Amino acid sequence: MFELDPTDPTPLYAQIERAIRLAIATGRLKAWDQLPTVRQLAVDLRVNANTVAKVYGELERAGIVETRRGVGTFVRQVTGTSFSGPDRERRLAALVDRFLTETAELGVPLDEAIAFLQNRRKHGRTSAG
Repeated sequence: MFELDPTDPTPLYAQIERAIRLAIATGRLKAWDQLPTVRQLAVDLRVNANTVAKVYGELERAGIVETRRGVGTFVRQVTGTSFSGPDRERRLAALVDRFLTETAELGVPLDEAIAFLQNRRKHGRTSAG
């Protein structure tokens, strides 16, 4: 379900967290879907179980997942945020500005960047490839 990129300088725990968040954002993981056990995901990704436990702990503290003792870890129901109106638009504009700036720095034409973004959303890809 998740892929890690060994050539990515991002730490493994951050790649795993990003992959889970992306799977939720793209709908591959929905509210109340069960995540693999810590041990199973560690085996699947060939990482230390403590790394996966750290990720699950961070996601739980952020309110993204919920662990039920003896049952498993589940994606929590996404609730509306406190951002609305002008504050929401301001934050979205800042996010778009960063996206545009970084794609320009990479030399990626805007149409290509948008197509790539749409493809990522559609396919929920978590690594290049």
